[in-house]
Amino acid sequence: LSDPDRLSMLDAVRSLALPDWAVGAGFVRSAVWDHLHGFTESTPLRDIDVLYFDPKDLSPEREEGIEQQLTAAMPGLPWSVRNQARMHLRNGDDSYHDTEDAMRYWLETATCVAVRLEADGRVTVIAPYGLEDLLALRSGPTPRGRERYSAYLERMRVKNWPARWPRVRVEGLR
Repeated sequence: LSDPDRLSMLDAVRSLALPDWAVGAGFVRSAVWDHLHGFTESTPLRDIDVLYFDPKDLSPEREEGIEQQLTAAMPGLPWSVRNQARMHLRNGDDSYHDTEDAMRYWLETATCVAVRLEADGRVTVIAPYGLEDLLALRSGPTPRGRERYSAYLERMRVKNWPARWPRVRVEGLR
């Protein structure tokens, strides 16, 4: 709520009235870790992960349309919109029940957090594995990340979070 840019982004997504929506992953993680490191400037967002759950329209074209609407509202931002009701197909999982359930299949704990700006201005936090790791500047595999540990490790190597946030500890990285 204290970051006017992120608040504007959340407001733009809220204005679309998507079912069971949230913005998550690096959008939340980077803001928290920047704050905990005392950074005065935000880490640039590689993408803004907009999640929603709509089993009535699984088309990628719907996601593209939403990205276009967000780009029209806030040009120049890296919007990435995904209907979690169809992501199980790409990931080879059983059907997800809602956005939070889909997040349970993400690989690492620190990224498994999303927020939604409610109509009354409150923020709802969705964190199926809690906030402890995020706030303690650490990340480990979720249960799904343990099942796919080599994929988790590769993702952590590519992300290389400690290069940006030196106090972050990532399980499996040396």
